[in-house]
Amino acid sequence: MKSSEVRRMPWKTLSAERLGILLAVLAAFGFSFKAIFVKLAYAEAAVDPVTLLALRMSFALPFALFAALWLCRNAPPLSRKDWGLLLALGLLGYYGASILDFIGLQYISAALERLILFTYPTLTVLIGVMFMGKRLERRQIGALLLSYAGIGLAFAHDLEVAGDSKTVLIGAAFVFASALSYALYSAGAEVSIRNLGTLRFAALAIIVSTFATQLHFVLSQPFWALQQPAAVYGYSAAMALFSTVLPVLWQSAAVHRIGAARTVLIGTLGPILTIFFGWLLLAEPLSLEQMLGAGLVLAGVMLVSRRTIRPLPAATMPAR
Repeated sequence: MKSSEVRRMPWKTLSAERLGILLAVLAAFGFSFKAIFVKLAYAEAAVDPVTLLALRMSFALPFALFAALWLCRNAPPLSRKDWGLLLALGLLGYYGASILDFIGLQYISAALERLILFTYPTLTVLIGVMFMGKRLERRQIGALLLSYAGIGLAFAHDLEVAGDSKTVLIGAAFVFASALSYALYSAGAEVSIRNLGTLRFAALAIIVSTFATQLHFVLSQPFWALQQPAAVYGYSAAMALFSTVLPVLWQSAAVHRIGAARTVLIGTLGPILTIFFGWLLLAEPLSLEQMLGAGLVLAGVMLVSRRTIRPLPAATMPAR
């Protein structure tokens, strides 16, 4: 390869492993920035969560439609069972979990939001134990204890900073409901992904979620709610591209190169990145207890991932 080509495309010289690691880091960065975009949009104008989510999904829709048409051109048609499961998962994942998350972000910091959301792997384990006949192992119990001890520390930090326990409790409840919704999505997604493939499933789930979001908007908001400052449109478009579409592609490519387990472990950088950018861009305060809480949550996620993540496809990872 010519030196000029190497300078223009340095990734061409990377090994598959290093490229996979880079893609996993980029995916973690993109997913972690979603809460930052939401908080920046809220700071810019009095935009409600339904309108903001409708804008995000509208900007993501063209990419999802293109991907779905491209991936479905030679694929077998979906059965009624496939469509039914896809509809349920689309409502749980990109719509249900997202709207609950957007509402919660009105009340709590981006850092606490990301840590609560990162409990979804442990919630997925509990769903498997309660409804799918799986056994709870000692390692999983340890992961649960670590994760929720970490949430407790981060929660105490937000209570101290906010000075209004009711506001923090409301926001945390909405975000925890979002994590539960996404855990249900994750528990059911494996079957659909096995039948449809990771990217095809993700594209179709985004389409289902977009129509659900638009219906929610039409039924609950006046059309003039779409009249927002240019910055809100910019944050919504950035959220759609850099925190929805591209991270799904980067994550899938990373799994292909380095495997699901390593990709998920690298993905635990997400809360740390959110805490850092929340401090840098949103002036959210940092504290020792918050960092200790983040460390405990990440330790819990890594502990539960060592046993449970190997059979899970890429789309069951945090893709919101």
